[in-house]
Amino acid sequence: MNTAPSLKVLLLHIAVIAIFFGLQFVLPEYHHLAMTRVMVLAIFAMAYNLLFGYTGLLSLGHALFFASGLYGAGLAAYHLEWSVPAAFLCGILAGFVMSLFIGLISLRTTGVAFMIVTMMFAQVAYLASLYFSQWTRGEEGLVLPQSARSFDLAGVTFDLTDAATRYNLAFVLMTVALLICFIIVRSPLGRAMIAVRENEPRTLMLGYDTFRLKLVALIVSGSLSAMAGATYALLFAYIGSSFASIQYSIEALLFTLLGGAGTVLGPLLGTVSMFYMIDIASNYTPAYMLVTGVMLVFLILFFPRGILGSIRERWLKWLP
Repeated sequence: MNTAPSLKVLLLHIAVIAIFFGLQFVLPEYHHLAMTRVMVLAIFAMAYNLLFGYTGLLSLGHALFFASGLYGAGLAAYHLEWSVPAAFLCGILAGFVMSLFIGLISLRTTGVAFMIVTMMFAQVAYLASLYFSQWTRGEEGLVLPQSARSFDLAGVTFDLTDAATRYNLAFVLMTVALLICFIIVRSPLGRAMIAVRENEPRTLMLGYDTFRLKLVALIVSGSLSAMAGATYALLFAYIGSSFASIQYSIEALLFTLLGGAGTVLGPLLGTVSMFYMIDIASNYTPAYMLVTGVMLVFLILFFPRGILGSIRERWLKWLP
């Protein structure tokens, strides 16, 4: 077995993690905060990539899982006054339960029907967040209390109003999500997920339970998306209905497509690229979404498989 590609892959991921850790020491205040948000959204994109990029299931309802974590953690901290760690775990649990429930129903469909069913479930969640405004305050949202802005863990106090603390917590969770995705896609489970994506009937014929494989992929993806939502709520002390809208599902899809669906680091690169394309364009014109759209069209023309996906196809075959 040739270990050179494996060593290259390992060194590449270590280098990426090291770069994100080191950025906090050189970035100015604005970009320090922006990169914190990018790392949280990258967790969401990496979770989406497990379902879409590796299993081949196009979901337009992933904002539902992000919002499950967001509201699970945020409402527990706001109304029940739970500690930050307890609220965080509550958010992940909410995403796990929701993805299990939605998966058992939506995976009975395939193709376009699956896409529509997931979108409708997400829209129901969005409307529910508006309807129960006495608890959620709808689009206005809730600002988490001061009690949710710090916590003690192993005798150490973490102040979430401190920029460095927020950055490092986002960095740790992004690293954990990246390692989870890396381990999964290089495991037998990941290979089976790819087989489902490439040819589900043949995978089924070989004796694999494709429904169970897709359900596992959806649960892992939904739980990681909920972790991103819970992290966003607690680090930035805000929850609102806009995070449950279809726009957030589309953003996860765009991040993944831009960076390279079916690549481990693609969603991370796509999130950084998309965020700063919008940020830079908005400094020059109010029609920044038009400029961003044109740039995306050119990227798709020259990098049809996304940035990393096209690089892997043309030059670096060893990229995971």
